[in-house]
Amino acid sequence: MSASVSVSVPESVPPPSVGVWLIGARGSVATTVVAGCAALTAGLHAPTGLVTETPVFAEAGLPPLASLVFGGHDTLDCPLPKRAEALAAGGVLPPGLPTAVAAELAAADREIRPGGPTTGDTRTEEELIASFAADMTDFVRRCGLSRAVVVNVASTEPPATGRTLPPSSLYAAAALRAGCPYVNFTPSTGLHHPALAAAAASSGLPHAGRDGKTGQTLLRSVLGPMFTQRALAVRAWSGTNLLGGGDGAALADPAAAAAKNAGKERVLADTLAATPEGEVHIDDVPALGDWKTAWDHIAFDGFLGTRMILQTIWQGCDSALAAPLVLDLARLVARAQETGLSGPLGELGFYFKDPVGEGPSALGEQYAALMGFAGRLGGAGTRGDEPAGGRGGLGAELAGDGFGLGVESVGEGGGRGVESAEGRGRLGDKPAADRTGLGAEPAENRGGRADGSGRSGRSRRSGGSGRSSRSARLGELW
Repeated sequence: MSASVSVSVPESVPPPSVGVWLIGARGSVATTVVAGCAALTAGLHAPTGLVTETPVFAEAGLPPLASLVFGGHDTLDCPLPKRAEALAAGGVLPPGLPTAVAAELAAADREIRPGGPTTGDTRTEEELIASFAADMTDFVRRCGLSRAVVVNVASTEPPATGRTLPPSSLYAAAALRAGCPYVNFTPSTGLHHPALAAAAASSGLPHAGRDGKTGQTLLRSVLGPMFTQRALAVRAWSGTNLLGGGDGAALADPAAAAAKNAGKERVLADTLAATPEGEVHIDDVPALGDWKTAWDHIAFDGFLGTRMILQTIWQGCDSALAAPLVLDLARLVARAQETGLSGPLGELGFYFKDPVGEGPSALGEQYAALMGFAGRLGGAGTRGDEPAGGRGGLGAELAGDGFGLGVESVGEGGGRGVESAEGRGRLGDKPAADRTGLGAEPAENRGGRADGSGRSGRSRRSGGSGRSSRSARLGELW
């Protein structure tokens, strides 16, 4: 009688959880992100709008939607479930969805911490950064995450002036200190502040931004190249935006609107042979809520100087347009860190009005770059990062390492020397002191990008010059 042989079948190991830390975590976009991810994970809706769910990304090794864990900062105290109900009442979320994903909304809401600075807040910049960074690292450790990506989806703030760090830059500095990749989905300053240039360069972290391209500018990035490629002369390009909600109220401030418009105008300057006349007007219409209407009027000359007009109308829901892009970016940047990429991810310009790093402004060329990026992510394998507290960049101490960021040196292997085919500012395996190729140079070397002005000189690199003067400001913060 033959002896029986017992064969054990190994159980499948679930993928490690990845954190998405949202700045503005109780806003319309963030609420739609959390509710939408839960709906897709449960199979309640198709992943319409998620580029990362298309076949080209099937082998890219992106973290599954089901592995994402949400938290964040906000100065508001309206719970996410209640916020989701309001969005459903306004037609932003499908009827019944807040109830169907109530548990996921509540779980994310428990991970939201008070933001700042608020009115009367007496904390210094250093105290605010330390507090925000502690919240981020605590989130990673408590939830047992392999890594976390910080995404700014807060309302637009006016351009930064002087030495003071605006809120978006305080959160960006905290992300660096916590060892978290950073995505700026807004036109706010974030990592673009000159005081953070050296910190971003030496952190070894990937970052992307800024100002998500969801509507009017998305259309401009398609139409601008069309006119150029067909040799049609655009004489004037004017536009109007009507929107409500929190962003509409924020953009009623002329300074904030100027920061928003800079990206819209920059796309035209980059894709047309000459900068046309005209400008964009943004009007706050509270009755529109989360919906917006964008109208463009384009005057152009055809053969023999024949004068013609093209008018476009874009009507959409801002949160529903932005949410899938936020999910895409969180997954892409998390995977980029896992594979050892660092610095500005210019290949993600497809998602932004004012992309970091180098790259084209035409949507078709940006999409081609994104497809190439997907292929590199899929072929890079994994670095085998340890869980939080190890070499994954998430066990960063909050202070006391000399520079103050608490981010380990990344020149010790682990694949951090990966470089893109275009050579777009990857860190290589040089020590921190030599990392000048990140494209994190101060705003004055970027054609005024920090203050919303043009993009001239965008391809110029500052090299190592001026590093000591920028570090002097950081010495006060860390």
